[in-house]
Amino acid sequence: MQLAVFSAKPYDKKYLSTARASELDPSAGIDVIYHEFALSLETVSLARNTIAVCVFVNDDVSAPVLEALSAGGVRAVLLRCAGFNNVDLQAAARLGIFVANVPAYSPEAVAEFAVALVQTLNRKTHRAYNRVREGNFSLDGLLGQTLYGKTVGVVGTGRIGVAFARVMHGFGCRVLAYDPYPNDDFKPYGSYTTLDDLLAQSDVVSLHCPLTESTRHIMNEATLSKMKAGAMLVNTSRGGLIRTNAVIAALKSRHLGGLALDVYEGESTIFYNDHSGTIIDDDELMRLTTFHNVLVCGHQAFFTEEALREIADGTIKNLCDFKHGRPCQYALVQPDQDRDKGQANLGPLARRSSIPIRI
Repeated sequence: MQLAVFSAKPYDKKYLSTARASELDPSAGIDVIYHEFALSLETVSLARNTIAVCVFVNDDVSAPVLEALSAGGVRAVLLRCAGFNNVDLQAAARLGIFVANVPAYSPEAVAEFAVALVQTLNRKTHRAYNRVREGNFSLDGLLGQTLYGKTVGVVGTGRIGVAFARVMHGFGCRVLAYDPYPNDDFKPYGSYTTLDDLLAQSDVVSLHCPLTESTRHIMNEATLSKMKAGAMLVNTSRGGLIRTNAVIAALKSRHLGGLALDVYEGESTIFYNDHSGTIIDDDELMRLTTFHNVLVCGHQAFFTEEALREIADGTIKNLCDFKHGRPCQYALVQPDQDRDKGQANLGPLARRSSIPIRI
């Protein structure tokens, strides 16, 4: 069985080829081919005659790409991430292509990084680090706030949101949350409220919801204006949750006190690659980097040894389930037993609107 891995970095190769990952099911006989570039209409031909492709957050798995994959013999798409907003699940189901993600890897990794962004932006440790390296030990401009007793709003209480709430509760913060599907795991750390009430009360708002049609640009001109003046906004989930031009306007008006991003709406052609020797022509991203109260990172919140190990193991496990025709716990599209008919069912996470998509 050949597996084509797109957007492959050295760390992907390392963890996907570890003994632990390969030994999950030695009978699978998996031959892995790595491509450093992303999956797109321009590169999809390189997946021809492979049985499965493995993709990441910025690969293009739209209907045209899926049709090309299907024509080339690909029967499975494996996401080595939790989000699947870049996959046309309806098209995959129509084509009978198996789709699975890895939704349960180290939620603490992302939650801890969100906390690191909050503390860095609040206490300005990044600026202090640069000053000291130049012999400047002045404290002017480095004033922060004590987090103890502050109100923190969590938008989305899946695994990562709950992990973040647990940490902020430990800091002594009052934690509010908004989620259309309340999670009992959150209740020891805070209370649920409406989105408008959360925005009005919170000193820090952290986004931990998936990107869907209902959450796209959940932070826009209207919702940003409802935030408490001077509050901080943090996003470690998906860039499309924030309307970029609206957040720039909120920063320029001084209504938004700070912004910390590990994701960006237009990141697909920029993140995970070195552009230090070229001109970046994304004007909105470059404008964000000019603000002293904005942090932008390159979608690295997941990037821990533990998370990469769990992603690799989960990806190979999903592939083995597909090959052996076993029910897959994390299938988003599960082909019927009679695959010749080219029919497939949407998995439980994607099929029923009454069940939340948890990340």
